Amino acid sequence: MRSLIVAGPTPACGCRRPGTVGGMGKALIIVLGITLLVYAIFDLIATPKDRIRFLPKPLWFVIVLIAPVGPLLWLFFGRLKPAAPPKPSSGGGWTPPPGPKGPDDDPDYLRGL
Repeated sequence: MRSLIVAGPTPACGCRRPGTVGGMGKALIIVLGITLLVYAIFDLIATPKDRIRFLPKPLWFVIVLIAPVGPLLWLFFGRLKPAAPPKPSSGGGWTPPPGPKGPDDDPDYLRGL
């Protein structure tokens, strides 16, 4: 005689069956998905037209609304990577731009004291 495994209610101990995602796990997945969707929409809106690859902006907007792959497609394929910061000159390190001096560094101010 073959035995059948019947999925019954959650045990009285409050523990879950192996392989099931609890309420907190589902909530975490939903929150991460919504966060990714909102970030991708705002990033798409803020990105200039000349920094968008492959498709026009309105079509990217429609694609971003396709959960969960739309925001990922936008982030990995829709926008150009930000430009790398310029390399420092060969003269050594970074030199700060000339700015205003503090009163204790100004000889004219100190002379007036």
